[in-house]
Amino acid sequence: MTNAIKTFVLSLLFAAPLTAVAENQKANNGSKENTVDEVLVILSSDSPQTQGMAMVLSNTMAQKGAKVNVLLCDEAGALALKTYEAKPLAPKNVTPGQMLRGLMKAGGTVNVCALYLPNSEHSKEDLMEGVGVATPPSMANQMLDRKTRVFTF
Repeated sequence: MTNAIKTFVLSLLFAAPLTAVAENQKANNGSKENTVDEVLVILSSDSPQTQGMAMVLSNTMAQKGAKVNVLLCDEAGALALKTYEAKPLAPKNVTPGQMLRGLMKAGGTVNVCALYLPNSEHSKEDLMEGVGVATPPSMANQMLDRKTRVFTF
């Protein structure tokens, strides 16, 4: 094998991993190619820490430019009530409900599950202003949309 061929083969061996590293760095540097424009967060947990983390992540995704839709089901539906109260969570000393309100102010969409109101003692009048009642066809469309990433808590 000639020196020219050896040099060429060696350059290929070293170039491939470097190209892969460069592509990986591009992907991890906030490249728009690896983000989604819309997310659906389905929250049904009654755990304050789970609710809080769902809201922290939802707000963070909204800050990063994603359109955030939240569907509150089961016990998590209480976050949408005008009368919602909870113990603030450390370290920011805010409740999941306060974080939900912040998300709504930032443009997030919030709905309660279609089954929430009929299976509780609450009515639509008990919901915070701006909270809707989801319909199964609308939610199914969001869940099936390839441009939407779905997260459940």
